[in-house]
Amino acid sequence: MIAAHITHEAVEKVGGIGAVIAGLVTSKAYQRTFSRTVVAGPLLATDRPAAQRLGPGGKVLYSSLDDVDAGGWAGRFKPVEQTYQVGIIYGIRKITNGNHPDSAEVEVLLVDVFRYNRDRLNLFKAELFSKFAAPSERFEHIWEYEEYVRLAEPAYEALGVIGCRGSAEEPLILLAHEYMGIPTALKAILDGPPHVRTIFYAHEVAPVRHVVEKHEGHDLMFHNLLAAGEQAGKSLEEFFPQVRDNFKYALVKAARHCDAIFAVGDMVAREMRFLDPSCRDLPVEVVYNGVPASRQTLEERCRYRAGMIEYAKNLFGSKPDYIFTHVARPVLSKGIWRDLGVLHELDGLLSQAGKSAAYFMLGTLAGQRRTKDVLHMERSYGWPVHHQLGYPDLCNGEETPAEMFEDFNRNHEAVRVVLVNQFGWESQLCGLRMPRQMSLANIRQGTDVEFGLSVYEPFGISQLEPLSYGAICVVSNVCGCLGFVRRCAAGRIPANVLEADFTRLPTSCQAGLPRRAGVDPRQATQIGRADRDVVEAVEDKRLAEELFRRLPKTQAEMAELLDSGWELGKRMDWEPVVRDLFGPAVQRTWELDRINGSAT
Repeated sequence: MIAAHITHEAVEKVGGIGAVIAGLVTSKAYQRTFSRTVVAGPLLATDRPAAQRLGPGGKVLYSSLDDVDAGGWAGRFKPVEQTYQVGIIYGIRKITNGNHPDSAEVEVLLVDVFRYNRDRLNLFKAELFSKFAAPSERFEHIWEYEEYVRLAEPAYEALGVIGCRGSAEEPLILLAHEYMGIPTALKAILDGPPHVRTIFYAHEVAPVRHVVEKHEGHDLMFHNLLAAGEQAGKSLEEFFPQVRDNFKYALVKAARHCDAIFAVGDMVAREMRFLDPSCRDLPVEVVYNGVPASRQTLEERCRYRAGMIEYAKNLFGSKPDYIFTHVARPVLSKGIWRDLGVLHELDGLLSQAGKSAAYFMLGTLAGQRRTKDVLHMERSYGWPVHHQLGYPDLCNGEETPAEMFEDFNRNHEAVRVVLVNQFGWESQLCGLRMPRQMSLANIRQGTDVEFGLSVYEPFGISQLEPLSYGAICVVSNVCGCLGFVRRCAAGRIPANVLEADFTRLPTSCQAGLPRRAGVDPRQATQIGRADRDVVEAVEDKRLAEELFRRLPKTQAEMAELLDSGWELGKRMDWEPVVRDLFGPAVQRTWELDRINGSAT
C-alpha cells in the first residue's frame, strides 16, 4: 500500500497532527504495511531558500519556484502547474519521533497555491457544492478555507505524477487529516479510481470544539446535551444552527462521503455522528493516538526531578517537595483555571503536612522568544515569575493565565505557580536561573504530576507523556486518551492516572435537570456558568484530596509509580497502536469496499 497524508504539517510540526504522523510513520508496523509514504500540503511561506523548503535535512528534488530539477521531473510536473497555475515542490525528508531512535524517510509534495487558475477553481467549487453540499462562495474570503480548496486538485494530480495512483497490487490510502485534507479527499472521490480509498482522520470535530469553548457551560453542557441528543435522535445543528456559519462545518460534514473515518477518541466518534442527521450511520473507526513511552530508572527520575526542584528554588527562593506541570498552549480549552482550583484545595493539605509544591505551566501563544529578550525580561522584572504586557512577553491571550497566576501566588503559600510562556526548556531559552543541564525532555522526566483538565480534548497525547516516567496524570474524562487508558489497563487503572469528572450535574441545576442528564436536550443547552461553578468546586476538592493521598511520600512509593506507569505506558506506545488499531482499520477500509464491489 501507499499512504498519502494530506495536512498543513507536511514540513513542520505546528500542532498535534505532526506528532501523530511522526508516531505512525516511524513505527515498524506502519513500515511493514506501507511501501511508500507521501506527505502533501500547501506551501505555507514562499520566502525561504530552496535548501530550507523541506525543513532541516530535507532534500528538494524539484521546485519550480527555485529552478531545481534533480531527476527530470519538470516534464511531468509542468502540465499540472500550467493547468492549475500553481507551483510544485517535491522532495524527501526524514521524520523522527521525539527521543525514539527510529526514523523514517518520506516523500513531500508542496503546492504553492498563492497563484491559481480561477476558472478551474470555480469549476471545482461548483462540484463541491453540487455533489457534497460545500458552499464555497460563503467562505472563499476565509484563507483557511480557500487555501485547502485550492490545494485539492493540483495535489491530487501531482500524486499521480509521482506514481501514487493506486493499483490492485499497490492501493493508495489517502488520509485527510482534519478539515484541511477534506477537499483533496473529495477530489479523489470525484475522480473515482477503483484502487484509492479515502479516510478522514478526525483529530477533533471542529464545529463541536467551537460550541464547547463558546458556551459558558463548556463540557458540562455539551456532555449532557450529547447524551440526551443521542437518546432523542437529535443532532448538533438542531440546537446550535449557527454552526452552519463555521467554514469548517461544511468540510467536516462532507467527510461522510469518505470510505471511512478514523476518530482519535470515543467522544470524537460520537461527536461525528451527532454533527448532522446525515452523519448518524457513519463508518467510524476509533483509532487512538499513541503516547511515546520510555523506560526510566529510579536514579534517573530522582536526578531529573532534582533539576526541576533546583529551578523552582532559583525562582522562588526555597525548594518545593513536589513538582507539578502542565505542558500545553495556554488557551481556554485546556481549562487552566481548573488546575488552579485543584491547587487551591491542595494548598491547605500540603501546608498542614509541612509540604510544598511548585507548578510550571509551559506553553506560548507567540512562538519562541529570542535569548536576548528572555535575558532582558529575567533581569528587568523577574520573568517568568512576573510578567509584563506586550511582546516579547505577554501577548495573543497569554495575559489571562498570567494574571490568574499572579493572583494565585498572592493568596497561597504552600503552592507556587509560574507561567513559562516560551517554546523550549533549556537555559538558553528560559534564562540563567534554569539549570544548564535542563532539556525539554526533563519537564516530562522530572515531574510528579501532569495536569490536563481540559474542557475539550479529542485525545491528549501531552497529558500522558510523563506517564511512563512515573508521574501522576490528572486528566478530565472528556479527554479521548482516557478511553485508551481503559483499553490498555484492562480494568486495572494504576494510581498514575487520576480521572476528573466535570460533567456530572449538581443536585440542583439551574437548567432544570436535577438528577438525570438531558431529559430534554434543549434544557441541557441551558446549563451555564453557575452550574459549572458548582460542579468544579466539588470536583476540585475531591481531586485535591485524592491527589494528596497518591503523592509519593518515599522513594519506594516513587518506584512503585515508576513501575506501574511504565507497564501501562509501554502498551500505549505507537508500535502497538499501529499494529493493533491503525493497521487493521486501514485493512478493513480497503477490504470492505472490495466486498461491496467498488474495487475491481
